[in-house]
Amino acid sequence: MRAISSAAGGMLRARLRAAARLRGGHGDGGGRWTTPGHEVRPKGYPMNRTPPPPGESRKWEDWELPCYVTSFLTVVILGVGLNAKPDLTLETWAHQKALERLQQQELAAASASADTMAE
Repeated sequence: MRAISSAAGGMLRARLRAAARLRGGHGDGGGRWTTPGHEVRPKGYPMNRTPPPPGESRKWEDWELPCYVTSFLTVVILGVGLNAKPDLTLETWAHQKALERLQQQELAAASASADTMAE
């Protein structure tokens, strides 16, 4: 029983080692994100892309227009929507209730003074 489990473990380890070597693409087992890269030093341009020759404009990639349009519409919708939302803060509600109570007190005082004047 022990011989079968050790043989299975050895076979599993061998397969995992082989898979690790193949996935990294290098014999040393280094991965895509851990190797230094193929350039001696970066080019110094944004996104590591060289600028187009003078007189030519950069060609847009196929994802750029939908991304820019969606971003602009999102900003507009959020700007309009967040500015138009109702004010439901506790302070506003308390201020309105206080104004209603003051108005009721003024009406009560005015009706009481009108009753005393009528008599």
